Parts: sequence; structure tokens; C-alpha cells
Amino acid sequence: MDMPYDDTTADELLVERFIASFKKLDELIAGDPIARQLAIGDRDQYGRRRWRPIWRPIRVSTEFSSLEPVYSSLPAPFPPLFERLVLSYRWAEVDLQSYRLLANPPGPGLSALLRQMSNDPTMWRCLWEAGYVQFGKGPDVDYDPVCFDISSRTKNKDYRIVKIDHEEILCNDRVEIVAELASSFEQLMLRTIDRANQS
Repeated sequence: MDMPYDDTTADELLVERFIASFKKLDELIAGDPIARQLAIGDRDQYGRRRWRPIWRPIRVSTEFSSLEPVYSSLPAPFPPLFERLVLSYRWAEVDLQSYRLLANPPGPGLSALLRQMSNDPTMWRCLWEAGYVQFGKGPDVDYDPVCFDISSRTKNKDYRIVKIDHEEILCNDRVEIVAELASSFEQLMLRTIDRANQS
């Protein structure tokens, strides 16, 4: 008798492969306060991490109910794979070469993630009103928000991933898409994993 396909296991494996790509695509240097909280390695005689420590994502188990306060501030829920990601891991901002993933800092609940997403009030308001939820930025020093386009919700509750011109928002209070990064968050994860495997 054939066993039924278990989406949960497949999704968990995909999230683990995505998290593993962080180390391959970014140096993960613990330079900012969130990364320092996740730093690993030796400490000096004063209990401080040695110069240029690295950080690693940490596995956590967060209750689904932790999403409720976040969702009360968003125009739509996250795609299921992003939900699983934020409920299962904490990480610092990470540059994945075609985009940076905003940090999901350590701590109870997901309020720190919401603060990362809404850090720029003008950007937050414009994106929210236009139907976009920011979860990343452009690569390196590119400040353009990378977002879920909630108007594109699919039958499996995923969204198209777009990059939006931050200057149009800040200068003209207008949302202008400059690129589609992927047709879904799942596709973005798979492309990131492929890029990591080729590096």
C-alpha cells in the first residue's frame, strides 16, 4: 500500500535546505546586534566573542498563535513556507545574493520580526496600502524592498515575489515594481538553494 504524500515533511526539508543555503551564500559575520546574539565560536578571557565571529541560524519551536499579533498588522497572512520558516528558525539579516532576507531576531514570539518589517514607517504604510508585505531588501546595499504581492495569491496560498523601487516610495509616495524575483516564495527558496549548491 502506498503511503500518502506528507506535505509537512517535504516543507520541513525544504525549509532546512533553505536555511543551509545561508552559510553557502553569505559570510554570516556577526557585525550587527542581532547577528551578535546568534554568534558562535570562542570567547576571550572577558567573555566576549573573538574578533569577527560568525553567526548561525538557530532552530526554535514557536507556537502558531505567535503569528496572530503579526497578522493583525498585515493585510494578509504569510505564505505557508514562510510561516514554517519564521516559526522554526531565528536568523540575522542575510544576503542571499539576489536579495537580503530581513532578520527574524531571537526572542519570544515574533514581535521583533514585525519591527524589522515595519522599521521604515513611510515604506511600511505605502507597501501595506498597495497590497505588499516586505520580508526582504535588495542585495548588498540595495534598499529596495522585496515583498509578497498579496494580490497574486495562488490556490496553495503562496504569492509572487517582487522588488519595489524605494526611491519612488520615499520621493513620490508611489509603488513601482522594478522586478519579479519569483512567481512564489517556494520558487524563490528553490532558486536560492540552487544558487547555493552552485557556489
